[in-house]
Amino acid sequence: MDRFVSTYTLRIDAKGRVSIPAPYRAVLARDGSDTLYCHPSLAEPALDAGGAKLLEEIDTLISRYPPYSESREELAAALYGTSETLRIDPEGRVVLTETLKSHAAIGDSVSFVGLGHKFRIWEPERLRAHLAEAKDKVRHLRRSLGSAAENGGSRE
Repeated sequence: MDRFVSTYTLRIDAKGRVSIPAPYRAVLARDGSDTLYCHPSLAEPALDAGGAKLLEEIDTLISRYPPYSESREELAAALYGTSETLRIDPEGRVVLTETLKSHAAIGDSVSFVGLGHKFRIWEPERLRAHLAEAKDKVRHLRRSLGSAAENGGSRE
């Protein structure tokens, strides 16, 4: 598997360490990453995390804007400027910084949710609420797609 999939909820230990789920560590290793890149999500009270593929995504996104443009500079600052490189210890654990934990309101446990090329780290209750809302949106989208198909492809 070369994608981050599934959801895992783990506790943060007394020293502030949390284990990266073993399947996620395997994806990071195949990606050639021995560190974890992590930044506050731009859209959610959560953290985006991953390896080299996450950095490639950021590079691609930023490269869409002209060099030295205000938009490019702001996006680079929002992504690179807030990113942290977390060392993965031999047991597969990382320490989330206070800045990262504060952004996501993380306490004594976290939920990891796979997003394919990256994963997101949430406070577990916030993830449950987010997933419930996301499922509602997907149900609505599915109904609207079904209606469009029944009407010959047009959305009414």
